[in-house]
This record gives sequence, C-alpha cells and structure tokens, in this order.
Amino acid sequence: MKIKAAVVNGVGEDYQIEDLELAEMRPDEIIVKIVASGMCMSDETIRKGGTSVSMPVVLGHEGSGIVEKVGEAVKTFKPGDQVVMSYAYCGHCPSCRTGRPAVCDDWMKLNFLGVRDDGSHTLHKENGTPVGNFYGQSSFATHALVHESNLIKVGKDADLRLIGPLGCGFLTGSGTVINGLKPEAGSSIAVFGTGAVGLAAMMAAKIEGCSNIIAVDIHDSRLEIARELGATHTINSKEEDPVEKIREITNGVGVNYSVDTTGVTPVMKTALTVLSKSGVFAPVAVSKNGIEINPTAELIMSNKSIIGRLMGDGIPQLSIPQLAKFYKEGRFPFDKLVKFYAFDEINQAAHESVTGAVIKPILIMDENYKVEAK
Repeated sequence: MKIKAAVVNGVGEDYQIEDLELAEMRPDEIIVKIVASGMCMSDETIRKGGTSVSMPVVLGHEGSGIVEKVGEAVKTFKPGDQVVMSYAYCGHCPSCRTGRPAVCDDWMKLNFLGVRDDGSHTLHKENGTPVGNFYGQSSFATHALVHESNLIKVGKDADLRLIGPLGCGFLTGSGTVINGLKPEAGSSIAVFGTGAVGLAAMMAAKIEGCSNIIAVDIHDSRLEIARELGATHTINSKEEDPVEKIREITNGVGVNYSVDTTGVTPVMKTALTVLSKSGVFAPVAVSKNGIEINPTAELIMSNKSIIGRLMGDGIPQLSIPQLAKFYKEGRFPFDKLVKFYAFDEINQAAHESVTGAVIKPILIMDENYKVEAK
C-alpha cells in the first residue's frame, strides 16, 4: 500500500514528504487512516540526533485517525472506529499484567527500535530501502500500520483534528502528577517549563486540588497562558531567582512537589532544591543531560525523593478517555495550546515549536475530515 510520510533521512535534516510502501498487514495488525498528529519535542530531539534511533525514520507518536482495515485476529476494533494512538506495549509481561504498560519489558524494542518483533520493517522506500517506525505508529504519515495495543477508541463526536496529543505530551504531563506524584489536596507544586507537558502537569495539579501551583519559564507569553489555566503564581526565571521566589511564596518551606519538563541541568537542579522536606521531584524531559547530587545532603537528610514516570505511568486506554472527559468538563482546556498546520508545513511547525512561538503544533493529514454531528 502506497502512503505519503514525512521522512527524516539523516541527523538534523529537515522532514521530506515522500511516497513509501506500507507493509502487508498481519492478522493482529490494523491500518489507520491518519487524520492528524501532534508534534512533540521528543520528535525534535530524535530528529536532531538526541537518541540512537536509526535513520531514515518516520517520526510522530501523537496520531489520531479512523480505522480503515483490521486483521482477522483483531477483536476490539472495526473499520470506521475513531481512534487515538499512543505507545506500544506487549500486554503479557509482568509489568503489563499488573497494570504498568508504560514500563513494559519490551517497551524500548516496541517503541524505539523501529521494527516489528521479528525485526521486519513496516515501511519501505520505493527502492526497497527500509524506513524505521516510531512508537509503533509513525504518525507523520497518511496511514499507519499498528497493533491494537497502540489504539484507544474515542466517540464519534470527538474531534480527531484536536485529540491526538492526548496520546503522549498531555498524557505524560498529567499522568506524572495524577499517577506519579499523587498530590494531596491543598499541597503545593512547582512546574518548570510551560510547554505542552508542563501545562498538562499544571492543569492536572489544579484538578487534583493543589493550592499553590507555581509555573516557571523564561517566556512571558507562556506564563500568561499558565495563569489562564490555573497557575496561582508565575516566575520568569530570567528576571527572578526561582529559588528565592518559591521560598517567599511558601514562607520558606518549599514546595511539596516539583516537575521539570526542560531537561536543562541547572533547571533540574533547581527543581530539586526548591522542595520542602519530604518533597518529591519528577523529571520528565527526554534529555541526555543529568545532575550531580549528594544523596546524604540533598535527599536523605531532608527525606526528599526523585521519581521517574515514563509516559506519566498512564494506561492509555484508561487515561486518554479520562483526559477527554476532563476536557469536556472544561477542566483540561488543552485546545487553548494548539495551532494547526497542513501536513506539508511540517518543517515550519517544528521550527515554531522549538522557538517557543507555538506550544503544541498539530499537523492535519486529512483536510476533508469533519466531526460527525452530535
């Protein structure tokens, strides 16, 4: 099956829209016609060589679309179903069977190695050159060949042009708070970086009942949006020292929780520093950067913790419908953060995301899609 896809042929190269061949569907696979896909900073990190993903590759992991064809072994989806795509997982390892698919034993293989279980590729160039798959979906394309574990069914009234980003960025930010930090009502939190992931974390903190929600960034425009979405305090760290300001806000105690979405070493260090005793820090950025800590002085003596939560430790089939429900209730207004682009504007969308001009770019692959009437 011929499709169009945005291919990254080498580290740092622009996306190129190319004709590719989609492999023959297997009995447990599904073909999805992609309506739209969010762009995530993880895509940009990989495009620039920040991880060891092999190229050429088709990135994209926040896709949404309509099921076009299902394999004979597929039982839970049928042609015409509207779906959001998220990460792939095996479904049968101990982690999956105990409700932790985000730490599936085969997570890296299924999401980052670019091939099926048996090493075969789902995408090829017209000359036969294999092209890597990403997150089991490669949603920067007109069609995707996926396993049913990648899919989450949504209602016919859901706008597929909008909801794809629930599959990664917004899932990661909100899940880190709801599933990872689990803040008590009335507690305090500082979120460093007010991109899509950070603002999702902040909105989730508001849903969970945090009283002090502190947004930290270097862009006043983003801090203004953070205030609109529930931040009780904002700090431009270019103009104020966030450590001193957070101490002032919390009467010298520090925050109960902090989240870093930047992956910048000094910022991560600050996110740990501003914690109160028994505070918990969650770094979530995809980054090669690290921090040096003295466990005795910085963790043990103050009973602080650092936790990791891949994909917000969310179960997509449960978490994404929950976020969609929060959106309908007006409690998770992520639509305020998006800007739509035509598929062939992908390089412009990537550039505007990196510069901070846009928080969440969404590419529209199917310009003819219309939401069904309610």
